[in-house]
Amino acid sequence: MILAVETSCDDTCAAVLDGDELRSSVVSSQDEFHARYGGVVPEVASRRHLELINPVIADAMEQAGAVAEDLNRVAVTTHPGLIGALMIGVATAKTLAYSWGVDLVGVSHIDGHIAANYLPPDPVEPPFVCLIASGGHTSIVHVRERGSYDLVGQTLDDAAGEALDKGARLLGLDYPGGAELDRLAASGDSGRFDFPIGLDREGNHDFSFSGLKTSLYYFLRDGGAEVLKRSRADIAASYQGAVVTALVSKTVAAARSLSCGSICLSGGVSANSELRRRLSEACREEGMTLRIPPAELCTDNAAMIASAARYVAPLPRGEWLALAARASGAS
Repeated sequence: MILAVETSCDDTCAAVLDGDELRSSVVSSQDEFHARYGGVVPEVASRRHLELINPVIADAMEQAGAVAEDLNRVAVTTHPGLIGALMIGVATAKTLAYSWGVDLVGVSHIDGHIAANYLPPDPVEPPFVCLIASGGHTSIVHVRERGSYDLVGQTLDDAAGEALDKGARLLGLDYPGGAELDRLAASGDSGRFDFPIGLDREGNHDFSFSGLKTSLYYFLRDGGAEVLKRSRADIAASYQGAVVTALVSKTVAAARSLSCGSICLSGGVSANSELRRRLSEACREEGMTLRIPPAELCTDNAAMIASAARYVAPLPRGEWLALAARASGAS
């Protein structure tokens, strides 16, 4: 039985996984605290984690009907993420593992998103190609077996979720921007305006979204308030469409090049309705299968960290103090 803690960004999360049974998963969102700033403020997130982490863990243990003596290990996200937020989770996990006398496991947030696909109700078996798209990460990986993967492509600048959020902000939409952009785009014409797709070359599986954001900025600056007023939904749909086109085309191309017939989707951007629709269509056309975990396992959560921890060797007790949070790093 594993207690997992996840504090890589602005959600305070804890979960208990017993073998293949998810006994509890608690997520405390900080959206209301960051909405006034239009985005996540790292210092605010860290302070809120300090307030929430103990009650969130207690809630997860209570919902699971578990006590410390039931646990075999404590798992925690160590990277990548906001360094201050990560430090809160790592320090807490170290303390609990030491005081309870159980194993301690450090887990990559990226590994967690991949391992979300191994959880019920519909666990996936490798091999598969996984697109991980969130506010902080955008990668394509080839998973040959549980617990390991090969990096196929990644963003060279901004993540897809960041591009969607920043685009929403330029359009004057509320926080969280990605979801608001998706809602507005649903009533727009994605073919109305032409926005660039970065690194749009055959055989290139990497992403670039910084130029897309810049193009939207200049488009709105040159068009002024009038074009925004008359065509906001069409602009949203066209801009979102450029992000989705890059994600879908490169993921399917990567799976094709690897002769892999199974694609999985993870990360918060997987909630985007246009991405789900177009990736589903592309997979049907290619004769590939598409699997997407439940929405609550795609956004930041500790259940995915517990799932990944099953395939990571625990730290020797003499090395616990050396376990450190770090802002970057994929594995």
